[in-house]
Amino acid sequence: MEFFSHDDVLARLSPAAAVDALRAALKAGFDPATDLQREKVALQRGQMHIMPSSLPRVSGIKVLTLQPEDHDPSLPLIQGQYLLFDGATLAPAAVLDGAALTALRTPAVSIAGVKPLLTRGEGELKVAIFGTGAQGVGHAETIASVLNGVRAARFSYISRRPADLPGWVQAGSSEAQNAVAEADLVVCATTSSSPLISLADVRPDAVVIAVGSHTVNAREVASDLMGAANVIVEDIEVALREAGDVVLAIEEGALPQSALLPMKDVVTGAVALDPARPTVFKTVGMPWEDLVVADAVVGAR
Repeated sequence: MEFFSHDDVLARLSPAAAVDALRAALKAGFDPATDLQREKVALQRGQMHIMPSSLPRVSGIKVLTLQPEDHDPSLPLIQGQYLLFDGATLAPAAVLDGAALTALRTPAVSIAGVKPLLTRGEGELKVAIFGTGAQGVGHAETIASVLNGVRAARFSYISRRPADLPGWVQAGSSEAQNAVAEADLVVCATTSSSPLISLADVRPDAVVIAVGSHTVNAREVASDLMGAANVIVEDIEVALREAGDVVLAIEEGALPQSALLPMKDVVTGAVALDPARPTVFKTVGMPWEDLVVADAVVGAR
């Protein structure tokens, strides 16, 4: 059995390759609606997330622990491991660092759902990112990896607290408003429970990725933008169970459930996006995504 450390995982597979692996799995016929359900377990302190999944070639499970809000800041927020099994023999094949796999997988899913919208055109892609943590930076790295040799990208990072990142602007400032208004792509990767952007804030053809919220009472995107946009989700039932951006927009009458577009149908071309509308891709994370990326890491040479 092979072991892959945090650095091994990130060095072995590029973000662009992770994006392509996810798109390939969907194009090969995998339906996220058939995926196994993630479990969130309350511990004496913190949470444990258990994420099993199975494909014909491989099966696997990720087990993570998440620190509570009052955790010691010197401790990692997320810790855990991924155990990969051979699909035919069911023998353990590899163990991968779970935090690194999550860091690689999360932005890869975001970009996998909208890749053709980002790679089209020859001009500079303007990107505004809410959030300067690991996911904000990880999304920038993944976008840069996918666009390498295709087109240039310019990043603006937006947060309340100053960050030592090129293009950082203060949240709520006129510079931040301008960065969002000009952006081809807006990424929301924060812990905010209330909307960061509304319809009036973005371009009519903007692409918005909302990745920060994972509960039905928290959202980063306002209902008017959700109602006006092409809304892509990883899976409709999962979105209705975990995606506050979706659930609250439906409850407020801005977004009909029938308008939700499964990621699989968008990636395979079964449905076409309306180019005259913004596009929002709301993700919450699913077990199959970890399995696909873990398999790609192990198989990379």
